[in-house]
Amino acid sequence: MSDLLFPAESYQIAGACFEVYNEMGCGFLEAVYQESLEYEFSARGIHSRQSRR
Repeated sequence: MSDLLFPAESYQIAGACFEVYNEMGCGFLEAVYQESLEYEFSARGIHSRQSRR
């Protein structure tokens, strides 16, 4: 992982993803995980925006 351009930011994002998975487990629809990850990002002060489909 030493080739990452933004290692600290990548670590924070991965940590948020693992936290959501550890709390929720598996079996939900993608939309549920997306909403939970948005909440976790907000709680950690990670700014994000939703992609347009």
